[in-house]
Order: sequence, then C-alpha cells, then structure tokens
Amino acid sequence: MKDNRPEGIEQYDHPAGGWDALKAVARTLADQRVVAQGTMTLLKANQPEGFDCPGCAWPDPKHTSSFEFCENGAKAITWESTAKRSGPEFFAKHSLSELWGWTDHKLEDAGRLTLPLRYNSSSDRYEPIGWDEAFRLVAQELNKLDRPDQAEFYTSGRTSNEAAFLYQLFVRAYGTNNFPDCSNMCHEATSVGLPKSIGVGKGTVTLEDFDYTDAIFSFGHNPGTNHPRMMTTLHNAARRGVPIVVFNPLKERALERFAAPQDPVEMATLSSTPIASAYYQVRAGGDLAALKGIMKAVLEMDAADRDAGGPGFLDRVFIEEHTAGFEMLRSDVENTPWERIVAISGLARDAIESAARIYVNARNVIVCYGMGITQHTKGTSNVQQIANLLMLRGNIGKRGAGIAPIRGHSNVQGDRTVGITEIPNKALIDGMERAFGFRPPGKKGHNAVEAIEAIAAGRSKALVCLGGNLAVAMSDPDVTYEAMRKLDLVVHIATKLNRSHLLTAKTSIILPCLGRTDLDMQATGPQAVTVEDSMSMVHASRGFLRPPGDMLKSEPAIIAGIAKATLGDRYGIDWDWLVGDYDRIRDKIEEVFPDFGDFNRRVRVRGGFRLDVAASFRRWNTENGKANFLVAAGLDEDPLLDNPDALVLTTIRSHDQYNTTIYGLDDRYRGVFGRRDVIFMNRDDLARRGLKDGDRIDVCGLAGQGERQSVVRGFTAVAYDIPSGSAAGYYPEMNAVVALGHYDHLSGTPSYKGVPVTISAAGRQG
Repeated sequence: MKDNRPEGIEQYDHPAGGWDALKAVARTLADQRVVAQGTMTLLKANQPEGFDCPGCAWPDPKHTSSFEFCENGAKAITWESTAKRSGPEFFAKHSLSELWGWTDHKLEDAGRLTLPLRYNSSSDRYEPIGWDEAFRLVAQELNKLDRPDQAEFYTSGRTSNEAAFLYQLFVRAYGTNNFPDCSNMCHEATSVGLPKSIGVGKGTVTLEDFDYTDAIFSFGHNPGTNHPRMMTTLHNAARRGVPIVVFNPLKERALERFAAPQDPVEMATLSSTPIASAYYQVRAGGDLAALKGIMKAVLEMDAADRDAGGPGFLDRVFIEEHTAGFEMLRSDVENTPWERIVAISGLARDAIESAARIYVNARNVIVCYGMGITQHTKGTSNVQQIANLLMLRGNIGKRGAGIAPIRGHSNVQGDRTVGITEIPNKALIDGMERAFGFRPPGKKGHNAVEAIEAIAAGRSKALVCLGGNLAVAMSDPDVTYEAMRKLDLVVHIATKLNRSHLLTAKTSIILPCLGRTDLDMQATGPQAVTVEDSMSMVHASRGFLRPPGDMLKSEPAIIAGIAKATLGDRYGIDWDWLVGDYDRIRDKIEEVFPDFGDFNRRVRVRGGFRLDVAASFRRWNTENGKANFLVAAGLDEDPLLDNPDALVLTTIRSHDQYNTTIYGLDDRYRGVFGRRDVIFMNRDDLARRGLKDGDRIDVCGLAGQGERQSVVRGFTAVAYDIPSGSAAGYYPEMNAVVALGHYDHLSGTPSYKGVPVTISAAGRQG
C-alpha cells in the first residue's frame, strides 16, 4: 500500500499517544540540545511550585502529577528552553533577504533571541541596540503619530495576566482601544456569542464536572494534537463507560483510540482505549445544520413521548424559570426541512437521530468544541446553537453538565479577563478610573481583521506585537504582508525569530523577552506570573531556568520600559514600582476587576482559584436576566458555495506544530511524513475532477464581489477519509486562499474552517 501512495504518505495504524509519543519527546529533547536540562524542566511543568506549560489551556488536575505534560506540551517547553541561540553573530551572518527564503520551521529553530535588535536597511540585517535607545525610538515613533488610534497593539495568548494587564494600562493611557488579539482569530465567536446566550463568554464547566457527566459531545476539535492533556480526561471517561460523541470532518486518531503514556498497563501491553463511542463525519461547514438536526430530533422525540403519555425529554422547569426565546427557537427548528439538514450537514437523518437519542438518554451532558465551530462565517451562530442544545434539557448550571469551549493558547482567556479587548465595557472603564485616576477612551478599537485593513489603507502606521506571529496567523498573506511593509513602526516582543519579524517597517525593532520557563528576577527578587485556563482557574507560574542571555527582560519590564519612555509621568503611574514586585500588579488587577478579590493570597493556595462564572450557578448576566435561546437564520455556510464546483476547505494543524510554530514536517497520526504541501480530499471528489491520489493540484479561493482571488499552486492531492464536498490543508499555508474579508461579521473571526475553493489539476487555474 505504501509503495502506491504519494511520497511521504503512509498508513499509520497505531493509537494516539503510547510509545510513539514518548519517542517523539525524546527526539525533540535531543534536537534542541536540552536532554538533561529538558528532562528536569518537564518535571516542573504544571506543578505547584513550577511553571505553567506554554502550550494549551487545558486545566491541571489538582497540580499533583509529576507527569502532567503531553507530547506537544513537551515540544512547546523544549522549543522554548532550547540551547540554540539567535545572537548577534547569527544576524551578522544572515541578511533578511536570505532569511525570507527559510522555512518557518528553520526560522524558529534558530533558537532564542538574546539581545534587542534594530533593522538596518542599508545592510539588510538586524543589528544590536541598547534597551534605552530601543525604548526611546519606540516612544519617538508613537508620539509623533497624529493620534493614538493610528497605532495597533497586538497580544498573543501566551502573555501572562500581569503582562497583559500592564499592556492594556499602557495602551489605554496612551489613548486607544486598538487591541487586535489572537483570540480574534480563534474563540472570538465564543466571547461574542455566549454573553448574549448565557451572560458570560466563557465555559461553564470545571475539570471535576467530567467525573460526573453521563455523556460528552465533541464538536470541531482535535485534542490529540491541539490540547493533548485533555486526552487523560477523555481516556478516563471512556473507561468508565461514558458515551463520547464526536462531530468532526476528519477522523482524528486520538478521538478514535488512545494509549495513555501514564498508564503502565497500556504501555506494557501495547493496548489502547477506544475513545469515541460514535463518530459523525460532518461535512466541513455543516455544523449549524447538524446542531439544528439534533435539536429537531430532540423536539420530535419529546413530542412523541408526550403523545404516548410520557413526561417528554425537555427540561420544562428549567426552560420556564431560566430562559427566554424557546418558542422562537422551536418554530425555527421545526420549520427547517430534514432534506436541507441532511444535504448541508452531510449526515444521514438516522445518524443525527442516533446522536439525539444519546443526548436525551443522558442526565448530565457536557459539550466541548473548538475552532471547527468558531472559525466560520457563522461561527457565532454555531456557538449559540450549542448553548441552545444544552438548554433544552437544562444542561447548564448543574454538576456534570455545561458548555466547554476548548482554548488553545495557555492564557488567551486570561488576556481577555484582565482587559485585552477592543470593546471595553463600562465596568472596565470605571475600574481603570478607580485604580489609576484617569478615564480611558470608550470608543471601540480594532480587532485583528480591522487592524490589517487599517494598516493596508494607511490609517494605522504603527504596530506593537506582544508575542505571536501576526502576519502568518492572519488570513490573506498577500494583503497582510504588503500592508505590514507600509508601517512607519513595528515592534516585536518575542522569544524567537519568526516570519512576521522579516516584514520590516521604516523602523523595525525586536525586543527579546523571557519565556515561561525562565527565572524572572526583579527588584524584590524572583517573580511568579499568573494564567487563567479554559475553565477559569487562575494559578501561578514560576520559571527557574537561567535566561538564555543577560540582556533579556520580562514582558512586564519591557512594557513598563516602553510606557515610561512614551508617557513619562502621565497620570502619575509609577511603572518601575509596579514591575519591581508583581504582587503590586496583581493588587491593581484586583482593584479594577473585583472578581480577583484577595488575588495575591488566593493565587498562593495550591492549585489557585476559580473566577466567578455566573452561568455555572444559573445566574444570567444578560440584559433580560435570562438565558436566551437564539435563532440562527438558515443553514447555509456561504453563498459562494452555490458554485457547483466548489468544495469547503478546512485548515488543520499537523501533529508537529502549535499554531504557527512548526516543530517538524511530520503529521504522524494522519500518515504524513516529511512534508506539508498536501490537500486531503474525498476519493469521489478527486474522480469527479479527473484527479487521483498523488496528483499535483492548484487550490483557488473563491472570492466575493470586489475581493481578490488567490491561488495556491502545486500541492499534492491525498485521498483521505473525509466527507464528499470537503477538503483539508495545513494552516498557515492555506491562509493564502482565505480572503481578508471572509470572516464572521458578528465576531470578526476569519473563516479558516469554511473556505470556499475550487480544485483542479496543476496549471489549469488562471
């Protein structure tokens, strides 16, 4: 079979996890030259006196296990704590023109940045610069803008609560709410959709709820790659007989079967545990139809049971006491034809009804979802339909039940909680005035798409990035790259080199920062930072490794340095005093956000503390004080799909990457080795286009009126088990066919998981 497949495409039959995961960790430790130090570092990951893994935001189980890390978490840790360095000799040797030709993997594999850098266009190289001079230049460029709204301030979800809070303080004191953020590109549909449904833009469950649930529904995520520590929870649930129902276009190996590396029996016997009890391969972009289909089946079962003299399957007491809008939802769902649901979801009616039966037969249900739900033009509606489904049977606000958005970046949720938002509410503005004596602007700022649009149009002239790889993460690189090269100022606060750093402005500066694993020494001694996980638990993180260079500063110290140089003593904020002891920053967080009451004491308690999530206790912080059933009009993902040749492309991460960071070129569980230039397609879709497994193809993104059409050329078609009408390719390479204007207009989230494309033999597309 292997000999007949394209180069680098093999059949992989092993379970997820197991010995292959441990071998991958060992290879990563050796490759980054941190075998001895790296092993010690892994043992401090997610520990009470250790550091929080810079990978995913899955919560820690009581902070007790010495082995509470996973393969991809280990890669993230070793990638950060690498012995490799990108020092002055590296930049003296390599011009930016040369570096542009490197792969993203090779750029970040060059190692940790060790000193501040400024781009010299004459030599086409980054050259060393002192910290004071760097801060002076940044301040000079920011202060010569016509108005603060001409600057954009991006944040990565790896940023700690303390750094994010100082950042938003600086930016609001500077005078703008332009906060493009990585959450704009992932779970913004959650942040926008759930407050209207249940009054909070976060999940309602705790990790302990998984011990009491009777069924887990999983929509649009791949935990084995993107949040592997979740697999321990799913593994435990599956072994005690909890139905795990999966809706996903691709069959992801970890959701099929998993061998826990911490389980001595499975490791010794080479056995594994089946995870999904039912796996429904929904068509890409068909989630809204599938969710309405499940609700339609639930309503029909309820009516049939009541007609037979039974009590029905709806929680009528919950609906009556706690919700509004049920009759409107019922009307919409009942008037949605089964024929349309089946056609758009790609699932047979009896398959949807079987999922509904599992749902109604379970007392306590948790629904987990990822970016397969949010990254669509109807992402906000998708999220709200999940809330609707749960509310039909009162599955919010009780033990063992609730909604669980599964976040990626380790503190993407915390960033938002402490003020990184382009839409500040009155409570935030009042809190800032209370704590700092000035009233920040209330005008809505820019999200990520709006920031790129403003830069492209020349309305914004400066960009400061607190971590991340914005240009590569964004959709439509042709537009994004060209826009960023127009800037007057770009500043990157970073641990390692990436492609965004090569898109130079008139003044381009890189400021190297400490990572999560590094010891952070300030005026009062070693410091801890805090993070908030996907389930609203806040806990401390303490690095311990000697930093990779004497010139590195912490993110809070860098932000304070820029703020002090830019603002002087405006509003009487003593930036040096705040950074000297992070307890002082936490005191100010508590003053602005009362939910953090007694912050410094509570975060020192083993395991930290949970922020108040009102919906977990059936308190609904909505305008009407109720949880709201919200109607999503229609089922269609995108009018561009009316094209009879169109497919829906979903972008995916390989098992050897974390967001835009590419650790290697293998995607083990999908049988891809040594390459990323592949498009997964259904065999019938290939045949209809006169194509076969291994053919070279071009992928053309369909464009709306006034949008530019983009083509990615020369990829390889791989026949795969994926629904007809769907295709999949790797992110960020396939961002090239996602138009900048192709996003959810309620949340601003680009439609990375629902891209209308046409595919043809290489060379046929114009």
